[in-house]
Amino acid sequence: MAAHRLDRDEARRIAIHAQLLDAPRPTDLVDVVDRLAVLQIDPTAAIAPSADLVLWSRLGSTYDPADLTTAIENDRTLVETVAYIRVPRDLPAVIAEVRDAEAYPAMAAWLAKNAPFRRDILALLDKDGPLLSRDIPDTSVEPWPSSGWTNNRNVTKMLEFLALRGDVAISGRKGRQRYWDLPERVFPADLPTLDRAAASRHRNERRLAALGIARSTGPQNPGESPYVGDAGEEAVVEGTPGTWRVHPAYLGLPFTGRTALLSPFDRLIQDRVRAEQLFGFEYILEMYKPREKRRWGYFALPVLHDDRLVGKLDATADRRAGALVVNAIHEDVPFTEAMTAAVRAEIDDLAVWLGLEVTGTR
Repeated sequence: MAAHRLDRDEARRIAIHAQLLDAPRPTDLVDVVDRLAVLQIDPTAAIAPSADLVLWSRLGSTYDPADLTTAIENDRTLVETVAYIRVPRDLPAVIAEVRDAEAYPAMAAWLAKNAPFRRDILALLDKDGPLLSRDIPDTSVEPWPSSGWTNNRNVTKMLEFLALRGDVAISGRKGRQRYWDLPERVFPADLPTLDRAAASRHRNERRLAALGIARSTGPQNPGESPYVGDAGEEAVVEGTPGTWRVHPAYLGLPFTGRTALLSPFDRLIQDRVRAEQLFGFEYILEMYKPREKRRWGYFALPVLHDDRLVGKLDATADRRAGALVVNAIHEDVPFTEAMTAAVRAEIDDLAVWLGLEVTGTR
């Protein structure tokens, strides 16, 4: 089959539609997470936690973060895994990818030496779960060999490893702390077991449905892969190198754009190379840079208008003062009056959702 030939406008609109950032807005929380495949969990809350910002960008100010908690902890229509929130039907593939992969040597050696520690945790959860990690004794034979922030976090490291393999589950939270339990008390009972090949096919298809258009392979980075293997159909995008994979259901659809403020971890822009090639959009998360070296701000929100990424919003939620402080609106392209009005309307909506008043640059 010949490759689809797309111009960049078409490619951008496919990506935006796939991410539910066109009009009209979606209305159902679980359906949004299902479409996006993953919500990344990040503790940074300069404005709001990333998972909540992503959902607000889609659902608007009717979104209540308490609804996300209810879906995870009470309804079980969503599940929290290590670093992500997902729909339960993706669990078998996510688990199989880790379970059937070969652990890197340092991890394999640490796990082998700490087999009794692993058994202790499973037995304790079986008897007393759910438990916070602080309530689980550290009976490790050998500490986790890290020179970084994971030093002396043996219980958490083992719990996360067991969770990635599906041997334990996150059942809820107490603030930022996670409750851990056995998976049969958290996950649906009828989940299938997949082999690695079936898991890879499932994950690639789900990624492409979420991204719309993506590369088949590329450099591996930590976190959720932006690559989709041979899912979908081949495409060539005018002005970009190589070939892409496109979801055929998104080809030729009508498009109505809108304006949105995005989390820095939003999947529309999280693959920085893809964002540069399709949108001509440069972005670096500058929270780790010294203040004097930042161009756009500590936690700048990318600004989407219609089918283009047009700037960044530097803002901070000052909850003590009851203010959403707008430090700057960086225009990558000159804003028209209509663009300016649309961006200001989104800032006002963000403030309403946060229960704050807008102050600063307008």
